[in-house]
Amino acid sequence: MAEIGLSEAVGAIRDELDEIRREGRSEDIRFGVDAVEIEFAVAVTRKGGLDGKVKVWVIEAGANASLEKTTTHRVSVTLAPSTKNGRLEIGDRRPAPPRR
Repeated sequence: MAEIGLSEAVGAIRDELDEIRREGRSEDIRFGVDAVEIEFAVAVTRKGGLDGKVKVWVIEAGANASLEKTTTHRVSVTLAPSTKNGRLEIGDRRPAPPRR
């Protein structure tokens, strides 16, 4: 079973959102993204005894049976995605009108 770190999992979500944004550029209808809520099943392990490093990694689907000696937890993360120009919009090809 490959260990997937939280940063790698969040990075994959960032990449997917960016791909969706690029694919929707030519669309007339846009969707604003205010929040992305993610829930991970994670494992917490300590390597090297009490003074060892603690590692948190995302559990792959179907991997629970092999984690008998690993502590597992659920972690919820809410992300507020934005671009350097502000709020992320899917299909963003022109600035959104100002809100009133």
